[in-house]
Amino acid sequence: MAFPDSFLEELRNRVPLSGVVGRSVRLIKRGREFTGLCPFHNEKSPSFTVNDDKGFFHCFGCGAHGDVIGFVMRNSGLAFPEAVEQIAQEAGLAVPQVRPEDRQKADQVSTLGKAMEEAARWFEAQLRAGAGATGLAYLQKRGLKPETIERFRLGFAPASRTAMKEALLARGLPEPLLVEAGLLIKPEDGGASYDRFRNRVMFPIGDRRGRIIAFGGRALDADAPAKYLNSPETPLFHKGRNLYNHAIAREAAREAGTVVVVEGYMDVIALAQAGIAHAVAPLGTALTEEQIALLWRLSNEPILCFDGDNAGWRAALRAADRAVPLLEPGQSFRFATLPPGQDPDDLVRNQGRAAMDEILATAQPLADILWRRETEARPLDTPERKAALEAALMGLANQIKSPAVQNHYREHFRNRMRTLFAPARKAWVPGSRNWPPGRMRPGFGRPQQPEGDLGPVTSQIDRTERALLTAVVTHPWLLEEHGEVFAALAFPQAVLDSLKSRILEEASRHPGLDGEAFAAHLRQQGLGPQLDLVTGETGRVFEPFARAGTAPDKVEKGWWQAVQRYRLAELEQELAAAEADLASNTNPEAWQRFVALQAEVGSARSQVSASDTD
Repeated sequence: MAFPDSFLEELRNRVPLSGVVGRSVRLIKRGREFTGLCPFHNEKSPSFTVNDDKGFFHCFGCGAHGDVIGFVMRNSGLAFPEAVEQIAQEAGLAVPQVRPEDRQKADQVSTLGKAMEEAARWFEAQLRAGAGATGLAYLQKRGLKPETIERFRLGFAPASRTAMKEALLARGLPEPLLVEAGLLIKPEDGGASYDRFRNRVMFPIGDRRGRIIAFGGRALDADAPAKYLNSPETPLFHKGRNLYNHAIAREAAREAGTVVVVEGYMDVIALAQAGIAHAVAPLGTALTEEQIALLWRLSNEPILCFDGDNAGWRAALRAADRAVPLLEPGQSFRFATLPPGQDPDDLVRNQGRAAMDEILATAQPLADILWRRETEARPLDTPERKAALEAALMGLANQIKSPAVQNHYREHFRNRMRTLFAPARKAWVPGSRNWPPGRMRPGFGRPQQPEGDLGPVTSQIDRTERALLTAVVTHPWLLEEHGEVFAALAFPQAVLDSLKSRILEEASRHPGLDGEAFAAHLRQQGLGPQLDLVTGETGRVFEPFARAGTAPDKVEKGWWQAVQRYRLAELEQELAAAEADLASNTNPEAWQRFVALQAEVGSARSQVSASDTD
């Protein structure tokens, strides 16, 4: 049985090869590939590799090689049609019934592809001929080098109404085929067909394999009704299912570890000329679900790059809203913002690649974009308005289909709201009338010491404070996932709160350091005396999770339990303060705050009790 090439390609793109192989082979991730013992011959050391980006497996021992369909055929002993049907069922794709007309359509698509290739060659030739002088001058003015023009196969469509039509007809391509390919326009009144693209610089659009499927044309006439004109939808081309520069960016994205999404053809080309080859662009529309799926096959966290004006911000929000329901563990987006009035083309031409690299390095997570949208310019001065913010944020989280990601977004937003709405802390004085009763966190309410005066502080640092600070220095990878939680911890002594801030700052500037290297770096930054308070001999920590050499899962579990205990102590102090405030201020707001804190303390106590019994 024969299947349409488009269906087989969709099948390969939809099903991660490592997921299929991983059901029968224990795979270990090594960079961008997976390795394991070959299931097709006996071996003691792994020589079998799986590459999801390229979509194939290969064994260096026995030479077995193939795609996801080939693996299922070999591993399960299935014939080709049976393997396709099994994979399609897993992917939720209906297997097309192959009919004579389907074979005819496949042949038609192949013929259309040949027509598009012929058109691309003709446009390229026109750019190099006398008729293309204005187009070539435009590209040179935009700073493109000859090798860049050749690499992207840029061309030119002359102003003539029928120049391309006549040239392609002379090469044996029938007129109906050129109309169906979107190269000619056939008037509805039955008049003669004519060239769709005239007096335009031409940008060939390729599919995932680099085969030409459409064109974009940039008008050189100042009064042209459309500055950019794309091919219409055809059997070859669906603009919502393709990305400009996909084939070139595919390999570059694998090497770079990410892919950059910009708005236009020239942005992609200018970045590639500057050395950033892992850039793509949607084709004149907002990102679609199909394009998001393509991007996630290139990178787990693509960077969406938008202009710094209002239009760029609106585009970023549209992309964010489209992505939210589709989020999966490990798959999201980051957002880079350009200076107002500049696009990537302007930036790299005027300031070079370093300027663009700096913009990309400061890209914000999707969660930050959503938080900014909901909190920016929103008044939060009443309980009702605060509740409206919470409802909006929880509504966003509810849109996420993945339960795991949804839960983490809920927790993330709640933590940020807790910090945003945290009341100003009072400086309690022991023995005074407003000294709160109940369980106190050690060190709470003591006068904050100047950072330089370290001696008297040492005995006032409690065991949990030592452990929390020591753990993130010894295991800095904790900050990659839990940096915001650590930042929200309020240490009562200035020297510790300052150390917390510096730890966060240096960790963000120098990611990837192990504990020993990170501690050495902090000391080089002049933080040795502060570190000695919590990690030196005078501040020895006995909690196992804070020690070097502890297993990562035990480190994370122990650190979270310590955070919960520390938060509980903090909440209990706030509850005591609210109770004291209620005694003298019996207004509804004071009562609501007291009741809310009672509930939060009760919840926190339950969490601590549960974690202590794990």
